[in-house]
Order: sequence, then C-alpha cells, then structure tokens
Amino acid sequence: MADPAECNIKVMCRFRPLNEAEMARGDKYVAKFQGEDTVIVASKPYAFDRVFQSSTTQEQVYNDCAKKIVKDVLEGYNGTIFAYGQTSSGKTHTMEGKLHDPDGMGIIPRIVQDIFNYIYSMDENLEFHIKVSYFEIYLDKIRDLLDVSKTNLSVHEDKNRVPYVKGCTERFVCSPDEVMDTIDEGKSNRHVAVTNMNEHSSRSHSIFLINVKQENTQTEQKLSGKLYLVDLAGSEKVSKTGAEGAVLDEAKNINKSLSALGNVISALAESSTYVPYRDSKMTRILQDSLGGNCRTTIVICCSPSSYNESETKSTLLFGQRAKTIKNTVCVNVELTAEQWKKKYEKEKEKNKTLRNTIQWLENELNRWRNGETVPVDEQFDKEKANLEAFAVDKDITVINDKPAATIGVTGNFTDAERRKCEEEIAKLYKQLDDKDEEINQQSQLVEKLKTQMLDQEELLASTRRDQDNLQAELNRLQAENDASKEEVKEVLQALEELAVNYDQKSQEVEDKAKEYELLSDELNQKSATLASIDAELQKLKEMTNHQKKRATEMMASLLKDLAEIGIAVGNNDVKQPEGTGMIDEEFTVARLYISKMKSEVKTMVKRCKQLESTQAESNKKMEENEKELAACQLRISQHEAKIKSLTEYLQNVEQKKRQLEESVDSLNEELVQLRAQEKVHEMEKEHLNKVQTANEVKQAVEQQIQSHRETHQKQISSLRDEVDAKEKLITDLQDQNQKMMLEQERLRVEHEKLKATDQEKSRKLHELTVMQDRREQARQDLKGLEETVAKELQTLHNLRKLFVQDLATRVKKSAEIDSDDTGGSAAQKQKISFLENNLEQLTKVHKQLVRDNADLRCELPKLEKRLRATAERVKALESALKEAKENASRDRKRYQQEVDRIKEAVRSKNMARRGHSAQIAKPIRPGQHPAASPTHPSAIRGGGAFPQNSQPVAVRGGGGRQDKVC
Repeated sequence: MADPAECNIKVMCRFRPLNEAEMARGDKYVAKFQGEDTVIVASKPYAFDRVFQSSTTQEQVYNDCAKKIVKDVLEGYNGTIFAYGQTSSGKTHTMEGKLHDPDGMGIIPRIVQDIFNYIYSMDENLEFHIKVSYFEIYLDKIRDLLDVSKTNLSVHEDKNRVPYVKGCTERFVCSPDEVMDTIDEGKSNRHVAVTNMNEHSSRSHSIFLINVKQENTQTEQKLSGKLYLVDLAGSEKVSKTGAEGAVLDEAKNINKSLSALGNVISALAESSTYVPYRDSKMTRILQDSLGGNCRTTIVICCSPSSYNESETKSTLLFGQRAKTIKNTVCVNVELTAEQWKKKYEKEKEKNKTLRNTIQWLENELNRWRNGETVPVDEQFDKEKANLEAFAVDKDITVINDKPAATIGVTGNFTDAERRKCEEEIAKLYKQLDDKDEEINQQSQLVEKLKTQMLDQEELLASTRRDQDNLQAELNRLQAENDASKEEVKEVLQALEELAVNYDQKSQEVEDKAKEYELLSDELNQKSATLASIDAELQKLKEMTNHQKKRATEMMASLLKDLAEIGIAVGNNDVKQPEGTGMIDEEFTVARLYISKMKSEVKTMVKRCKQLESTQAESNKKMEENEKELAACQLRISQHEAKIKSLTEYLQNVEQKKRQLEESVDSLNEELVQLRAQEKVHEMEKEHLNKVQTANEVKQAVEQQIQSHRETHQKQISSLRDEVDAKEKLITDLQDQNQKMMLEQERLRVEHEKLKATDQEKSRKLHELTVMQDRREQARQDLKGLEETVAKELQTLHNLRKLFVQDLATRVKKSAEIDSDDTGGSAAQKQKISFLENNLEQLTKVHKQLVRDNADLRCELPKLEKRLRATAERVKALESALKEAKENASRDRKRYQQEVDRIKEAVRSKNMARRGHSAQIAKPIRPGQHPAASPTHPSAIRGGGAFPQNSQPVAVRGGGGRQDKVC
C-alpha cells in the first residue's frame, strides 16, 4: 500500500535524420543540440527531460523512455507512453519500428519482452494474469483491430470513474510470442495510406493496452496495472501531403482529434477548472493518463528539415506545455478482508478525532457568539483535543468494566440461572451475529442493486438517446425514400412517354420503309423500261446497219448502172426505159427506208424525254426520302441519348434505393432490438422482486419482436417485388432500345444501298443522255444525207431527160460527162464514209450500254445474297443477345444467392464469436520461462521443467472488487 504522490509527465524529444526527399530538395538541418536535455530551433532553446539526436538508436530511446515504466506497472501503477508529432516525423518507427528485428524494433516489442523478463525474475509466490487489447480510433470511431466486425465501440466509466472501451476484445497471453502475434494481427487491420510525405502514413490513432494482474498466493494480496502504448497519427498540412478524397477526410479527423488533445494539454497546463476530455474519444480514453492516476511519458517526434520548421516549433511548444502537467499516482491494490478491517478501524479512529475536534470548535464558536471571551488556554489546540479524546475513551472503558465487576461480586445466582443466562446471552450473541451477517448481506445487495440501477438508468438513457437518433434517422431515411419513390415515378413516367414516342417513331419508320419499297418497285420498273429501251436501241442499230448495207448496195448498183449507161451510150446501145425504171425503183426503196429511219429516230427521242422526266421525278422523291430519313435518324439518336441518360439515372436511383433499403432494414432491426431492450429494462425496473413474471415478460417481448420481424419481412418482400418489377421494366426497355438500334442500322444500310443504286442510275442516265445527244446528231446527219440523196436523185432524173433529148450531144461530150460522174461519185463516197463513222460510234455506245446492263444484272444476285446474309446475321445476333440476357439474369440470381449465403455465414460466425463462453486465462509464475508450446494448459513451475502434478489453469470469471489505495 502506498500513499498518493504527484509526478510530472515526462517529455522526451527525438529528431529523425533527413530523408532522401529532403536531401534532394536541399533542406537545411535546423536543430542544434545543447547537452542532453536542450535543443535550439530558430535561436530559441527548448528544454525537456531528454533530447535524442538523429543518431540515437532504438535501444537507447527505449532505455531512457520506457524501461522504468515496466517496474512501475508490475508494482501496481498505471503507465502510458505515446508518440506525438507531425506526419512522417518517426512516431510509428519509435513505437513499433521493425517488430521482429532485434536492432530495429521499437518501444512496444521491447517493453513486451521486458515485462516477461521482469516477471521471470520476481518472487515465485506471485501469479500473473496478462490481458492485451488492440484498437484504433479512425474517423473518431473506435475500431477493434482484433475483431474487425466491432467498428464503433463506445467509451464508458467503471465504478471508480475510470474510462474504458466497452466491448473491446481482450486476449489472455502468457509469452512474448503470443503478444507479438496479437500485434501482427492487429497491425494488418490498421488503416494506412500513401501521401506525398510518407509512403506508410498511419491514418488512425492506435492504442495497445496491456493489463497485468498479480496475486500473492501466500498473502493473497492482489495488484493490477495498466499500460497504454499509443501511436498517434500525425498532424498534416494538405498543401504538403497532397491529400484528396477519403485521405483528405481522414486528415481532417486526425487534425481535429489532435486539436482536442492540444486543448486538453493547454487546459491542464493552465490549471483550468474545466478540461475538455469529452471533445474527442482519444482524449476520453487517455483521461487517466493526462492529469490522473498514471505515470505518463510523451515522446515528441520532430523533423529537422527547414521545410517543416513551423511544424517542428509547434511540436516543441506542445511538449513544453505537457511537461508542466502533474499526475497523482497510487498503487491499484485489491484489499483482503483483514486489510479492509484495518482500514475500517483506522478510518473509525480518524472519524472520532474529527468529531471531537468539531465538538470542541462548535463549543468555542457558541461561546464567541454569546459574547464570551475564550481564554487562550481554553481555545482549540489539536494536541490537547487528541489527549482529551483519549482520556474520554479510557473513562468510557473503565465505566463499562465496573458494572460487570459489581455484578460478579454482589450477584448471588444459582448455577441453573447462570447457565440459563449464559444460554440466553449465547443465543442473543448468535442472533446478533446473524443480524450482522444479514445486515452485511443486505448492504451488499443494496450496493449491488444501486450499481445495477445506475447502470440500467445509464443504459436506458443511452438507449433512449440512440432511439431518438435512430427515429430521427429513420424519419430522414423515410423522407428520402419517399423522395426517391417520387423520382422513380417521374422516371417511369418519362420512360412511358419515351415508349410512346418510340412507338410513334417505329410507326413512322414502318411508313418510310413502305415508301422505300414503293420507290424500289418504281425503280425496278424503270430499270425494266430502260432494258426494253436498250433492246429497242439494239434493234434500231441492227436496222441502221441493214439500211446502211442496203444504201451501200443501192449506191453501188446505181454507180454500176451509170457506168453501164455510159458504156451503152458510148457504144450507141441505149436501153433507156429499162435503166430508168431500175433507178426509180432503187431511189423509191431508199426513200422509204430513210422515212422509216426518221420515224424511228423521232420515237426514240420521245421515249428518251419521257425517261428524263421520270428520272427527275425519281431523283426528287429520293431527295425527299433522304431528308426524311436524316430527320428520322436525328430523332432516333436524340431518343437513344435520352434513353441512355434515363437508364443511367434509373440505375443510380435504383442503387441509391437499394442502399437506402439496406440502411432502413438495419435501422429497423436495431430499432426493434432497442425497443425490446427498453421494454425489458422497464419491466425489470417495475417488477424487480417478482421473479415469476419474468417468463411472461420475455414471452411478450419475443412475441413483439416476432411481430416486428414479420412486418419487416413483409415490407422487405414487397420492396423486393417492386424492385424486381422495375428491373424487368428496365430490361424490356433495354430490349426495345436494342431493337430500335438494330432497325436503325438496317435502315442505314439500306439507305446506303439506295444511295449507291441511285448514283449508279444517275450515271447510267447521264450516259443515256450522252447517247441521246449522239443519236440526235446522227438524226441530223441522216437528214442531211436524205437531202443529199434527194438532190442526187433529182440530178439523176435531170440526167435521164438530158440523155433522151441530147443523146447526140452527150456522145460528143462523153469525156466531160465521165469526169462529172466521177466527181459526183466521189462526193457520195465522202458522205457514205461520214455516215459509216456515225454508225460505228452509235454501235460502240450501244455495246457499252449492253455491257453495263449485263454487269448490273450480274451484281444483282450478289447484292440479294448479301442482303439475305445480313438478315440472317441480324437474327443470329438477336438470338445471341436474348440468350446472353437470360444467362446474365441467371448469373445475377446466383450471385445474389451467393452473397446472401456469405452474409448469413459471416453473421452466424460473428454471433458464434460473440458467444458468452468463458476464456481460459493462463497464469504466469515468476522465476520461470514459457514452455515450448504457448498453448499448454498448465501453469509454469520453477526450474523450467514440466512437473507431474501441475496446477490447472485459471478460468476467467467474475473479479473481486478493486479499489485504489490513496
């Protein structure tokens, strides 16, 4: 047992070396050291209990900072070590270091090893039980690092008003290896991130708690000590760390909690009447370490770089303020019955002295008030009052002894009466003892019930607060749910309007497709007409060739006849009537053929004009169709974009709705549980002594929970049915959208084909126009030829008359006539050659048209085959799309089932883990080292060997009452 003593918080300062980035940037080393306890930064000295330079090893830091606390904790004191500083200043390196490296390990692994080494060197009559806990404060929420399912633990106070984390996992350990395994497990669950200043920046405050309880098996004295090992997250400047998104939110919460710690340190340093421990969960947990019953050491970690000079100054000022704080420490001892009795007697004596002093002072005060003057020798004196109190006690003792002696002398009792009195006295003493025992039991029961009542009231108040918060949250979520439903209704209405517009556009597309088919039919008809015209042109060419041949033969016969006439005239053998008749006949036939050719040419010109007008109308209709098709494509693209945006919005709304439903489900379950707990607490409070009604209360609560659960399940099923319907509607709309896209693609392909066909027809029409121009030229040439032939016929007729009338003159001038005939025949030959050239050109044009027509007829089956292949491909893609949607739906259902199964398994595992089974505590005996197997169930005995009759392990149950000896 020890009296309370005051001690200052020890503050150690450690500077890390310059890192690579700082050296590459050319930063200066701003810290200057003066002795072992002073550092100078910016010409200002800062004094601490110890200052560590950059070259200090991990072992030196541990020996000066933490080695003494091991002895204090094992002697029943509380201890705390925590590192403070900006980010990337070496806090985690100081507290943890390289956990399994003998040279690089930090304070935590070294202090764990030292605790067990110190235990092994202590008295063998001591038995130790060691529990460890490991948790972090992340975003101002306490998260258990040994059980990640515990994400928001609360801070409560025990009966001695000492804060503790309720529900945190506690593990019993019996060797350093088990402790290190626990640290490794918790460290793997801690939040870290990468920033511009640190590759492994801690994003939370971690607290490793070691709880040591020892019992002396001979004296039954029990001591307990707690050791908090805290690794704080560093303060950050966003401009230096470059934090964004979630890392920025973490930095805000880190700076907020460190600011609360600074406020607490400032208030304690200034001896303020109010200390804001409750501003942060971290300061709430460390309340006993800052100004309470604890030996505390703070290691402030600093950067020596000029780049971080302002942060370094702030850290040093924090350390100076913390150095002025004083803690009041005392041993945590659990007293035995004999110790409680001695303490009671001591307090009783002290109470008597105080009562005597109060009585004396009251008498003296009354005399002064009554106007008397109290002499100096009668005024209050502490020593005199104590002596009088002692004398009064002796007088009372003597007075109490005298009647007994008198009775013993004067009383003449018989033996029967004496025995009867003794029996009566013994009976009274026994009743007195029973009453005392009953009074003690009742007092203990009353204290226990008062404690339970206070706990229940606190729990009920917190439950009501949580219920109010949950109700407000539920109302907010309900409002958001209603708003989401309204948004979903609006989206559905928009989708319905979109579907109606889609039907209209589909109808318009069908109408355009019908118009396209009509235009295609007309184009086919025009193509057939063009083919017939080509055939007629071929016939015309053949007829022209035939006429050319006939005209050639006729001219040859005419020339032959003229030659024969000339010969006959020269020989005076004239056969005028026969020759004249043949010439008339041949010229008549020639005239008939020329007139026939003229009529055919006129007919062809007329038909070409009709074809041109038809082609112009077709081009006009095609242009109109193209404009309408472009407008339709524009509308379809707009509708597609609108459908896409609405689909994305609907998916977001659906996801948000699902999240809200899940949160509503969880809140409803928590609300039902809280209501049930509140009901149980109220009924327990009302019927505390009526044990028989407990089962009825339990059944009523279970029925209420069951009814709430059924209602909740019905709501969930209805919401899920609604979600399935919405998903089905979305799937249908997506199918329709896909069909529209496929139809649009088909129309686009057909439009491209029509444009190509139209271009081809325009090209052919242009060629026909050229041919028509050439035919017009040929017709003009034929007309000139006809006029020339008519003139020649007239000339021949005149020559015949001249032959009849002037036969004699012709004979004389036969040489001149021959020369004239020769010139005439040369002119005719020139005209005939011109006509032959024109006919050859017409023939070439006709052949080209025939070849083009043949090429088009050859390409037509290929295009039809390609169209059929495209239609088959579209059908195959539609079937594949349908199958893919079905497979996706099945996969989604299987995935949902698997997720539900995993959730259920995790939930059952957590429930099993949270079971109220007892934990086996492995006692540790001093003077020995741990066994080879840390899971051995026996206690460890002296000599390092396993004895045959070892004691069984201790089982964790209810602990005795623990008080602080102050």
